Amino acid sequence: MSDPPPGRRHMHVYRATHASGAHPASDAAPATGDPGVSRIPGSQGGGRLWRRIVVVSAALAVVAALAAGAWLTLSDNGNASGTAAGKASGSMGGSAGNGGGGNTGAGGGAKASPGAASDGVALVSPSPSPAPSHSSTVIEIGWVGDTTPGSQYGLPPNGGRALFANLRAKLRAADLMIANLEGTYSAGGPSKCDGKSSNTCFAFQAPPASAEALKWAGIDLVNLANNHAYDYLARGLQQTTAALTQAHVAATGLRDQVTLLRVRGVRVAVIGFSPYPWSPNINDIVGASRLVRRASHEADLVVVLMHAGAEGADKVHTPRGPEIAYGEPRGDPRAFAHAVVDAGADLVLGSGPHVVRGIERYKDRLIAYSLGNFAGWHTFALGGNLSLSGLLTVRIDAQGQIHGGRWLSLTLDSPGVPRADGTAASARLVRQLSAEDFAHTYALDARGFFTGKP
Repeated sequence: MSDPPPGRRHMHVYRATHASGAHPASDAAPATGDPGVSRIPGSQGGGRLWRRIVVVSAALAVVAALAAGAWLTLSDNGNASGTAAGKASGSMGGSAGNGGGGNTGAGGGAKASPGAASDGVALVSPSPSPAPSHSSTVIEIGWVGDTTPGSQYGLPPNGGRALFANLRAKLRAADLMIANLEGTYSAGGPSKCDGKSSNTCFAFQAPPASAEALKWAGIDLVNLANNHAYDYLARGLQQTTAALTQAHVAATGLRDQVTLLRVRGVRVAVIGFSPYPWSPNINDIVGASRLVRRASHEADLVVVLMHAGAEGADKVHTPRGPEIAYGEPRGDPRAFAHAVVDAGADLVLGSGPHVVRGIERYKDRLIAYSLGNFAGWHTFALGGNLSLSGLLTVRIDAQGQIHGGRWLSLTLDSPGVPRADGTAASARLVRQLSAEDFAHTYALDARGFFTGKP
């Protein structure tokens, strides 16, 4: 992979913490390394939390670190870099899935890695957190829905790049691009479907090396708070997080995990929620609000990712009250989204129903309830609403004010490869659903663009 062009994008993962400050109980956590310690691209140390403090002078860095009682690691080449990570885990669980029936593509080039700090110095403070930026900088955050890297039904060509080639330029355009990763980057091992019918249980697995396709495509961070992150149990989750680290792709969505990034100088906290025990619990609204409130004290912006809601081609409306799928309590998406905004979330991005849903404006914060399926190789049912998807980009400043954005309409071609849809079918459907389901929304024009104005 070629070196990233200078000035391409500036994103730096500076901490991922176990928000409670304590390790989860060992009997409730998958074995994914140190309990409570999450691996983020650039971190070092065998399962141990290392805090890198990089300054111009190595001697001054050593003195400062010793004075603060912090662990110190200097980058091998002396350049400004640094990340620290905390990894949280949950226990086993999760089922549900879907099946179905691509196009391939190719591309080249590379984009700046998460370790590239915009100011040339990457600082991870042991405690307290860096001061708020109070920046007027407007950044662009992107979101796509369910992304399955591979399965026993087949693997996308070119190391997984064929899944994303049609949209690579669009994915790379945002300052921070996020996807919901449904599946594992792992090899072998037991799965949750062992001994169960292949018609009712679906476990997704792609080779660990295929994680590089995410970074190649422009995806900077993935959500692991969903029903497929634990498809190959603790071993599969451990391999997945290791593969993401190797590929320099950040992750969030493990239990009590808050992933903090600096994007063009703006501190962004990202938290994933789902009904499954390895992630923050979407059915515990009080606990979710507490976690978001804590994150809001650590960052300028808080982005909440929620995997929630019933599944199916007819589940395009966002109902009031709790939703159930396959006997699982899939949360109360409206109540959850409103509660986390009340607690300090600036942007709420949803996945789970496998179809698009509407967009709500709540207290001048954007809530996108579902973007449908994004990409999968023979893993999604297709046709009608199930083939409609979107790529949402939101321009937002450090105070949480939205300056506009776009819902780019996508369609999935067999065997599940997305491409831009010139007919804007999903944007029209989202505009209709938003008007029918919510009192306040954002007005999408014919091409899916919207402003931040009411």
